[in-house]
Amino acid sequence: MAESMTETAKARVVFLIRVPRERAEAFLQAYERIRYQVAEGVDGHLVDQVCASPTDPEQWLITSEWESLGHFEAWERSPEHRELVGPMRACMTEAKSIRFVVREQTSARRR
Repeated sequence: MAESMTETAKARVVFLIRVPRERAEAFLQAYERIRYQVAEGVDGHLVDQVCASPTDPEQWLITSEWESLGHFEAWERSPEHRELVGPMRACMTEAKSIRFVVREQTSARRR
């Protein structure tokens, strides 16, 4: 994909993670402590969600949307990122990051 598209198109970042049951509350508390800091203070951040699996209590998903992949990558490289997400990462036993560039989007029509 062309460099210009990764710099101009919206991006979706997906983290598939595992958190042991006994660390779930600490994980959610760590997420709660940083989510508004990221939402209000990180350039290019649009929205994020933390999701729990209904069938596997140790499987979690964090998704975030960014103005561009470049915005996310700049945030990920920053010292502030490592400091803020440290308490969340300490709760995880596995983490996989997948990045996507948004090609199309459909919104529900409101009546």
